[in-house]
Amino acid sequence: MVPIEKRSRLFLHLKKWLEKAVMDYGMIAAGDRVLVGVSGGMDSMSLLDLLDTPMVTVPPFSLVAVNIDPGFDPTYAGYDALEGHLKAGGYDYVMEKTEIGTLSHSEVNRKNPCFLCSRLRRKRIFEIAAEKGCTKIAFAHHRDDITETLLINLFYGREISTMVPNQRIFGGEMHIIRPLAYLREPLVKRYAKERGFPAIENGCPTSTTSRRRYVKELLDRLETDNRRVRDNIWLAMGHVKPDYLPAKIDGP
Repeated sequence: MVPIEKRSRLFLHLKKWLEKAVMDYGMIAAGDRVLVGVSGGMDSMSLLDLLDTPMVTVPPFSLVAVNIDPGFDPTYAGYDALEGHLKAGGYDYVMEKTEIGTLSHSEVNRKNPCFLCSRLRRKRIFEIAAEKGCTKIAFAHHRDDITETLLINLFYGREISTMVPNQRIFGGEMHIIRPLAYLREPLVKRYAKERGFPAIENGCPTSTTSRRRYVKELLDRLETDNRRVRDNIWLAMGHVKPDYLPAKIDGP
């Protein structure tokens, strides 16, 4: 729980837009049990912290924090640091050590390790959600993640699509929700520093060369000429003009 003295202007700003996203997209209903995916990164730590504070407009719900260690480093000190943080915060939590990361980056799966790693980690999260009676799974994807995913899918997936703030899965039995959908990454990172969360290193060997990293750096370069590039892409998703898109696509 955020102490009274820590309720800064930044905290109030983030809470306002988190609650607005939750209400705009109907992410949480009264009595929901929400699984929060906690990787140990600043975004997920911020999400867990913000959700574990008194809400103004969101109905009462409960939380369980879940961390799936991909197993890149068997002696990973960050695992203990994260568990210490969750214990100190009084959270209900589940932490599992796995070999998902090493399997995904093995010789038999060189083509797309990120896809398999994400798929296997999510599969286990869905299983834990069912075991814990959770119907909502909250991930810490923010507005910049949604914008970047649009470009990743356009550049590499040959489709115009992205993450949605409230996504039905398993025929509506569960929902993936993204309460940070309206918030920019720099604000989330600044909040994490303000709260003094433990710095837990990302051990993924492809974290600096991934498609997401490439798109992020591309947008950074574009913003040196036009600082509103990310804002414009975000707003463009609400101004789609089907009449100005080809009805049929074909070609050599």
